Amino acid sequence: MKKYLQLLLLPVFLIFLSSCEKEESIFNFSDEQVDVFNAFDWDFSRQGILKVEKITENISVIFGYGGNILVSTGTDGTLIVDSQFPQLNKSILEEVEKLGGSNIDYIVNTHWHFDHAEGNRAFGPTGSTIIAHENSREFMKNNNEIDIVLVKYPQQSYPNDSLPTITFKDKMALNFNNNNISLFNFGPAHTTGDTIIFFKEENVIHFGDILNIDSMVFIDSGNGGSLSGMINNLEEALKIINKETIVVPGHGQITDYETVKIYLESLIISKERLLEMINQNMQLADIIENNPIKDLENILGDTSVLIDRAYLSLTRNKTIEQGQ
Repeated sequence: MKKYLQLLLLPVFLIFLSSCEKEESIFNFSDEQVDVFNAFDWDFSRQGILKVEKITENISVIFGYGGNILVSTGTDGTLIVDSQFPQLNKSILEEVEKLGGSNIDYIVNTHWHFDHAEGNRAFGPTGSTIIAHENSREFMKNNNEIDIVLVKYPQQSYPNDSLPTITFKDKMALNFNNNNISLFNFGPAHTTGDTIIFFKEENVIHFGDILNIDSMVFIDSGNGGSLSGMINNLEEALKIINKETIVVPGHGQITDYETVKIYLESLIISKERLLEMINQNMQLADIIENNPIKDLENILGDTSVLIDRAYLSLTRNKTIEQGQ
């Protein structure tokens, strides 16, 4: 009888092992990708969620490796903005449950970069509806290289069940948990598929990496991002919010209207100074050596990557932008 039960349970056990292996394979990363994680000192086994901050009754922010996750919980369910990494899915869900949610119903991706959207690979297959700009979906469908200057990240295409199923072009409106939520794209900025998310009733805005106040400003110029577009997006966003708006950056601590304004002014100054040098036919290496925006590093962080990527966007196709 014992032997019969063992034979009976063997197929079930093998199916279980097979499913575990399949789930594990979803979250595999290449050696080149792991090298980037190591460069940023991201050890997912050591600690995933760094802290959680409640900013209104129904909205909180999860800080961890990768982009800040905004969480909206309420009678309509749970919506998160950005999903970080798939191997952190259990930790993210645990925090969502502590905040009153039971599962993640909707994900809004601020853009397609790995540190903001890779978690789609974990939550999409479990039923989360994913929303993003149409350009972000196109990037997620294909393999892409993200040149961060210091390192290059080879981002793999996402499977169909991890792709956004709802997309928009310029603007989209949602009503969720008693909030009128507006999604905006004001053209290429950090990427060509950025989404700024504004919660009207709570007066909370999430900028994604159009606003990065953590360590450095990065523009994905290699994939169509633009310094002029960053400036334009911030200018348009300031028309939407007010001095009481709670501001969630892509990276860094919760901040406010004044920080966005100062950040924008610093980018405008950066563009003016860089264009002046470019118009003098100075090459990138010379501009980096003479760093005309060193005095703005208390606002913009390390400026070496910003200069490199801004130079590319300002001189793309050998045509210098003149305030467009």
